[in-house]
Amino acid sequence: MERRPVIVSGGQTGVDRAALDAALELGWPAGGWCPRGRLAEDGAIPERYPLRELAGGYLERTRKNVQDSDATLIVGFGPPTGGTARTIDFCRQEGRPWLLLDASVTPLEEAVGLVRGFIDRHGIGILNVAGPRASGEPRSYDYARELVRRVLTAPSQSSSDQDR
Repeated sequence: MERRPVIVSGGQTGVDRAALDAALELGWPAGGWCPRGRLAEDGAIPERYPLRELAGGYLERTRKNVQDSDATLIVGFGPPTGGTARTIDFCRQEGRPWLLLDASVTPLEEAVGLVRGFIDRHGIGILNVAGPRASGEPRSYDYARELVRRVLTAPSQSSSDQDR
């Protein structure tokens, strides 16, 4: 069965905001949790992003987005570090599936197939999208935005079983 999940993210610069932008540009349902004050590295997250504020910081936001999602897509460039690594920890703790995609070695077309397969295999209705902030990986926004856009508009595809 083909699915097109609701996209959630924390609104940080980079991967988070790219996922929200792709969904919103397509008129797709999107949302998620962000820290109180709509905190992000570039200041307050703009109001155009439909995020709910959470009394807590980045880690609380990350955990809540994992908890409220069926699964998490982590778009990284190399081994996960910092908050991206903590996202994996939260997925393990919450028993949620995740797909770790290394964008530094995965061409976009291949990535689309991997993500579509992950969504279809796990019956995902709400997909949390996470990864490095823009200051940590300048390529993250463009790659993640195009990936999410294509995932939401592409037909289902089978993929290898690289998710957990």
